[in-house]
Amino acid sequence: MSRMLFLNTTASDIPATRTFFTGLGFEFNETFSDENTACLVINELTVAMLMTPARFQDFITGGITDTSKDREVLIAVSAESREAVDAMADKALVTGGSAWMDPQDHGFMYGRSFRDLDGHVWEVTWMDQSAING
Repeated sequence: MSRMLFLNTTASDIPATRTFFTGLGFEFNETFSDENTACLVINELTVAMLMTPARFQDFITGGITDTSKDREVLIAVSAESREAVDAMADKALVTGGSAWMDPQDHGFMYGRSFRDLDGHVWEVTWMDQSAING
């Protein structure tokens, strides 16, 4: 059975967040988006619900992580090639994201990471499947 994954986190400025992720090539599901939430489509089974802190607070108890100091999660997405990793990470940096950690190059696996407008860490990774399967 395939399962859907709903990642839920905060976004302080929904319009700016939409612009940022649209610039990286992502789309949004408008059915589940409004002025307080942007439903970022990762793929047909995975979405990130990016909510204003006030809306996010409706779903949790306790406080919200201060991403300027701590990490609450690392969000990793795959890319089709090393070049695609670089393209997405470079776009993130020029559209308001910030660098996070040095690139990781293990030959058969390559990745880069960035922080989005709210400080959440996104890793973009490519793996040579033939090196893993063969």
